[in-house]
Amino acid sequence: MASSLREDARPPALMIMTAFTRRDFLLAALAATAATQLRGAGSGATRRPRIVLRSSWQTVNIGDIGHTPGVLALLEKELPEAEVVLWPVNVRNGVEEMLRARFPHLRIIREQQEAFACDFLLHGSGPYLVAHRNVAAWRKETGKPYGVWGITMAPAGDPGMKIMRTNGLDDATRELLDGARFVFLRDGPSVEVVRKSGVKSPVVEFGPDGAFSADVRNDAAADAFLKAHGLEDGKFMCFLPNLRNAPYWLVKPNYAFDAAKHRRNEEMKEHDHAPLREAIVRIVRETDLKVLVCPEDSTQMSTGKELLVDPLPADVKPRVVWREKFWLTDEAISTYRRSAGLVSNEMHSPIMSIGHGVPALVCRFAEQTTKGLMWRDIGLGDWLFDLDDPNDYARVVPTALSLAKDPAAARAKVARGRDLVRRRQREMVATLRKAVLG
Repeated sequence: MASSLREDARPPALMIMTAFTRRDFLLAALAATAATQLRGAGSGATRRPRIVLRSSWQTVNIGDIGHTPGVLALLEKELPEAEVVLWPVNVRNGVEEMLRARFPHLRIIREQQEAFACDFLLHGSGPYLVAHRNVAAWRKETGKPYGVWGITMAPAGDPGMKIMRTNGLDDATRELLDGARFVFLRDGPSVEVVRKSGVKSPVVEFGPDGAFSADVRNDAAADAFLKAHGLEDGKFMCFLPNLRNAPYWLVKPNYAFDAAKHRRNEEMKEHDHAPLREAIVRIVRETDLKVLVCPEDSTQMSTGKELLVDPLPADVKPRVVWREKFWLTDEAISTYRRSAGLVSNEMHSPIMSIGHGVPALVCRFAEQTTKGLMWRDIGLGDWLFDLDDPNDYARVVPTALSLAKDPAAARAKVARGRDLVRRRQREMVATLRKAVLG
């Protein structure tokens, strides 16, 4: 690349850097070329800086799907000065069509070479630094700036979280975070882990999960389902099951059966769903609300039937609807918006519900990452339940019942949490704007 530049055409900064290594020289040349392109090659014309969003990790979970439209919608609103390009891992199974319906001008790229032509790399929300290999390659090959948006970096009970240790980050991850213009973590414990690990990024702060801003909708599909099952706006609550370990061997090709995880699921499944089932019984018997049992993950339809629906008393079952098919994030959001609230052993349906002003209780357990603890960070700690803690376990039913019986108070509480999230997200965008535009 350097040899193709005439001596008198080289940027002044390159003419005096004769002591640089070849790699350093090439990185400087790339940066200079990018700057020239932004100025329209000296013609006076300019183009918007281009942010490449690395996101869309998988399609078997509407939460993993929801990260992407959430960040896209937020930046569309708060950072129109930049063009955002999506570099997804997986947008199959109807997800790409869903995204294009909401963002008709979105450019989706598949090749790393195309991504590396952009000006800034933004790593989207996830359970850890999911695309760490891509971030490392971006840093090495382009020398351009990058940042991290709303991830978890505290260890989980799942030994598969290999890039984290109980006493901090591994060296490779720490180096990548050191070089980031900002590192936003979606829960307090993750902020603590990263800071205690000595990460040198100038910004290491709490930053809500991108899915809070997801606004994809499929009202037609939601309305048709609700009408077919006699569910009226504001007259039903959603309940979401979840096993300790997602049995992805049931839905993912080449995903090996894990006997240890299966044993743990079987050991804890009744314990983890009994309070939700009792809450359903109490709500049906003591209010005029109905209940919808629905999935966040594509493995959860049968779980909901087995553990929440089938064991219900005969007088309760007629007012409980079981969703037997998986759905995409747009239909789920349209459904949650029409509900009186959620009680969930999953995390991202509550996140998206809060983003739309809908009350949501979160139940969690040791096998999950610390992402659920973000409920404390946004002022909803009373709606967070550790199913491994007997005191929290006992609070699930009465809290769910109070949400059903006093919807006005619940909505007011949601509004305060949502306002906090929105303020913080605007601050995050301001940090991104400075990193991209200077």
